[in-house]
Amino acid sequence: MGIETKNIRNIVLMGHSGCGKTTFAETMLYESGVIKRRGTVESNSTTSDYTNIEQDKGSSLFSTLLHAKWRGCKINILDTPGSDDFVGEVVSSLKVADTAMMLLNSANGVEVGTEILWEYVQNFNTPTIFVVNQIDHDKSDFESTLEQARSRFGSKVLPVQYPLDQGAGFTTIVDALRMVMYVFPSEGGKPEKHPIPETEIGRAQEMHNALVEAAAENDEGLMEKFFEEGTLNEEELAKGLTLALAQELIYPVFCASGVENKGSGRIMGFLNDIAPSPAVRPEASLEGGGSMACDTSSDKTVFIYKTLSEPQVGQISYFKVYGGCISPGDELVVDRNTERISQIYEVNGKTRENVNKLCAGDIGATVKLKFAQTNDTLTEKGKEHQIEKIHFPDPRIRTAVVPPSKAEMEKLMKALHQIETEDPTLIVEQSPQLKQTILHGQGQLHLDLVKYRIEKVNGIHMDFERPRIPYRETITKTANDSYRHKKQSGGSGQFAEVHMRIEPYYEDMPDPSGLTVRQKFVEDLEWGGKLAFYWCIVGGSIDSKYINAIKKGIMQKMEEGPLTGSYCQDIRVCIYDGKMHAVDSNDMAFMIASSQVFKNAFQNAGPQILEPLYDMEILCSDTVLGDVMGDLQGRRAMIMGMDAEGHYQKINARVPLAELYKYSSTLRSITQGRAKFKRKFAEFSAVTPDIQQNLVSSYQSELQEV
Repeated sequence: MGIETKNIRNIVLMGHSGCGKTTFAETMLYESGVIKRRGTVESNSTTSDYTNIEQDKGSSLFSTLLHAKWRGCKINILDTPGSDDFVGEVVSSLKVADTAMMLLNSANGVEVGTEILWEYVQNFNTPTIFVVNQIDHDKSDFESTLEQARSRFGSKVLPVQYPLDQGAGFTTIVDALRMVMYVFPSEGGKPEKHPIPETEIGRAQEMHNALVEAAAENDEGLMEKFFEEGTLNEEELAKGLTLALAQELIYPVFCASGVENKGSGRIMGFLNDIAPSPAVRPEASLEGGGSMACDTSSDKTVFIYKTLSEPQVGQISYFKVYGGCISPGDELVVDRNTERISQIYEVNGKTRENVNKLCAGDIGATVKLKFAQTNDTLTEKGKEHQIEKIHFPDPRIRTAVVPPSKAEMEKLMKALHQIETEDPTLIVEQSPQLKQTILHGQGQLHLDLVKYRIEKVNGIHMDFERPRIPYRETITKTANDSYRHKKQSGGSGQFAEVHMRIEPYYEDMPDPSGLTVRQKFVEDLEWGGKLAFYWCIVGGSIDSKYINAIKKGIMQKMEEGPLTGSYCQDIRVCIYDGKMHAVDSNDMAFMIASSQVFKNAFQNAGPQILEPLYDMEILCSDTVLGDVMGDLQGRRAMIMGMDAEGHYQKINARVPLAELYKYSSTLRSITQGRAKFKRKFAEFSAVTPDIQQNLVSSYQSELQEV
């Protein structure tokens, strides 16, 4: 029998690397009785980080689905990586979670990774609980961490607890919600309840009153009761806090030590009593508009938020049920293809347990789906609505793959595309312009993981090399030129003569002076920019039947520009004269002539190479700001502005793509991992004359080598 929707809690564990998420998840499983012994990250024995790759690297690289039964609820736990390089795992987990649990390292406070993750939490409007973890650390500073959280995340941050004796030997938590003091055995586990000491009553009561006020604010009846009596009973308080948390009006703060198993049980009790179930969360948005409630009475609807390939198993599909209840044997439809659900599993890391039903709101897994991939919705036949897809962040770095032998290359591309289907934050591009296979990812760690998987899992050696830059070529002035193509080799020959004017193109430019325009074509080019083609032939010196051939010849040269072989853009071409021969003229002759005259005219029209510029947003601490700025200036960056964001500095800069190779690694090195960045294409801009000369010389050298 499936768990009722109202009794499900879907929690995503988030936080900067090193805040202890995996250990905390292990403690939650232990507290609930799912596991009899707690594993450790150091011994590679945790339920969460179970893949060989994660154990080799010593950190979480994938989101892991876990679950625990606590009193009347099933708590699904999604443990996510802390590195921003694997943010796709966080985003997909946020999609199906109903509450975020943000862990803060008590020794380090609110770290830059937390700042980045907070943006995603806000994008999903996810109710959030903060847990100040590692209270047992020698340098634990709960007060400072709480103050930083309030400063960054606002006055909605309300402490529920505080430690009485943080640091080594930590045993005691004052709980202001229940107005009780928990004293833990030194080895952790179940605490004893004690009255709050008189010295702490004032502080605890002040925190309690703030929680009561927050609970009363959302309900007129509770507010009235609060004004009349000055307090709320436990049931009323729970009702008010449930509303406040669900509507993101409060962000409760707890404290704990995941390593020493102190505080997790109280947090799980809060999740059970207060955290929203899928039934009370806003309806899920549908592609194309509309929404659907998470309800067992709705049509059967399953959304796949993640796929992963495992040896000997094949593809595992992780899903959330958004409507109805699903059982083994159900036939659902995805993109007009029928999928039969053979088995359904509840999951704890690598352990999968067969179940006969999962109902709306629950999260589970199935195997060997033939058609469905990440971001797909499976529905009943004839009810083909689609849950709104996950919007994954754009890539931030790129690298090229060194081509192995032809046989290996085919295997490599198959393996890369398999990883790409599992990981939508990886983009595999086979670029005809650059003549390279380019991988676009979130950071160097992300791309290194892809390389590791290819080599360890697929047995294919793969190296990276510097990717070429997708430059553009254009012109800055007008030029006229002509070219005669004449070839005679027995029998009919080839003849074509084309007179051409080329000019820089811009919107709404006037017709060319001195020419009579017969036809005009303005085309959007696949790679951006435009080609304006004007037919200005008067008197039939070239028959109009050759228009397409002449255009084709021009396009061939625009696809491989005269300067560096890069795409050309924003050019107006006017064909105003020429000659043809009744016997020897044909399409091929005019293609050759137009291509050659375009090349010649281009060289005389102030040719200009354009390079791609990217807008960068870098978030870093004050202490490394100078180093980050110095590095940017060495990359020909234009600083667009600076601003404070929480405890961090935000730098906005515009940087040439050519200068961003391995930027992720450099930034991590100069900031000791305490900085994050994102980038977005801005524009193409003219390179300086010295750079242009170097690029042209390099291209000519390459041509001579070939």
